[in-house]
Amino acid sequence: MKQNTLKIYNTLSRKKEDFDPLSPPHVGMYVCGPTVYGDAHLGHARPAITFDTVNRYLTHLGYKVRYVRNITDVGHLQGDADEGEDKIAKKAKLEQLEPMEVAQQYTDTYHRDMEALNTWKPSIEPRATGHIPEQIALVQGILDEGLGYEVNGSVYFDVLKYNEKYQYGKLSGRVLEELMSGSRDLDGQGEKRNPVDFALWKHASPEHLMKWESPWGIGFPGWHLECTAMSSKYLGKQFDIHGGGMDLMFPHHECEIAQGNACNHQDPAKYWMHNNMITINGQKMGKSLGNFITLQELFAGKHALLEQAYSPMTIRYFILTAHYRSTLDFSNEALKAAQKGYKKIINGLRIAKSLEFKADDTIPLDDIQIKQVEQSIHSAFRAMDDDFNTAQAIGHLFNLLKKINSVYTGQLQSGVFGRDVFEKMNQTYIVFVEKILGLKEEKTENQQGLLDVVLAIYSDVKTAKNYNKVDEIRSSLKDLGIVVKDMKDKIDWAYEE
Repeated sequence: MKQNTLKIYNTLSRKKEDFDPLSPPHVGMYVCGPTVYGDAHLGHARPAITFDTVNRYLTHLGYKVRYVRNITDVGHLQGDADEGEDKIAKKAKLEQLEPMEVAQQYTDTYHRDMEALNTWKPSIEPRATGHIPEQIALVQGILDEGLGYEVNGSVYFDVLKYNEKYQYGKLSGRVLEELMSGSRDLDGQGEKRNPVDFALWKHASPEHLMKWESPWGIGFPGWHLECTAMSSKYLGKQFDIHGGGMDLMFPHHECEIAQGNACNHQDPAKYWMHNNMITINGQKMGKSLGNFITLQELFAGKHALLEQAYSPMTIRYFILTAHYRSTLDFSNEALKAAQKGYKKIINGLRIAKSLEFKADDTIPLDDIQIKQVEQSIHSAFRAMDDDFNTAQAIGHLFNLLKKINSVYTGQLQSGVFGRDVFEKMNQTYIVFVEKILGLKEEKTENQQGLLDVVLAIYSDVKTAKNYNKVDEIRSSLKDLGIVVKDMKDKIDWAYEE
């Protein structure tokens, strides 16, 4: 395993910390997954790609990662509140389906879109409805600690009592007194002792679709409860990394910390990681603003705000070109630039895989070229070690690509690097693109075979000096996004950038 130089920005401490896992080489990582009541959108893509990349890089470093990402299929109410209708149940009523039909449908489409984005499947993907007994036991444990109370069949977490021993708000920086003074006694919160208390278990009305027997009557779990129950079951009372979007920091993750301390007397996670938000043309994404774009709409280009379709790998590349803790603004201009950058990276991948070292004792080693390559390799890994800075790592990959392209075009001979450095340059580029960043070439199954046939015809008509036909073939391929490259010793092609 690589010597530990990795630093992670811990939201809890608000600083970068050396990554020191609890039980190396094992790493436990829990990431909040989707509430499955609609198609996946841009807001789902960013955490999925962010923590897929974290998983990939930790694996590259030699860690054995258990990556748990949940599916929320009950308990997430409208407005992320303790009152109101379950999001999945509401969708089920609208579509005249069973709630589990809705959950299954959108779990399947989420998986489809995550596969298109080339994310690795999590090690475990638990569902909230599959862990009701664990959640009931967790509620009972909190009651036994004296940090919860039951009212009319509902159980609430007593935040003020918890705060006598622990600090509620330490993750998000919220001050309890300010939360108290800023709270209003909304309808349905009258049974709480304090408005800041949150639901652990909710009494279900007769018309409520999703409900279970419990010691407190028929009801359903609170939204925050599932993650504590499932993370502790599969990763232990304390694990290494808890991830999710910044919008989950409060109240969801704050409540998870409170539940973990109440039951297990320790914070659930050592490191808390949060990806920042996505905006569209400078505005927050929202259905009411008309800028809510699903991933399928992006892939097909079927949305009023889109000038064209953008492939899954273009989306993945674009997300990786910004540090995960920075805001990310989607616009057609930015996506077109990402499309060009992605094609440049993939053209380089094809070239790196095709290059072979040509030994030639007459070519002296070039210390300057060697130093530049080694510096780019070192800098790319250093960027990833600095809180997974994919944006900087990609910049250093482009420096490597310049050297790879120079060998490809004959401007540099492979011998100037020596075999070891040349092979290290190529392998680093390939590993970064495919294994760490998770980018892949998007092509149809028969594309290469058809291109081989077309380029053979192109070669024949060029040899015959039929230049009208040469231009016709080049033009037709360019319309398909393919550029013919006439090399000194061969004819090749690349994606048009």
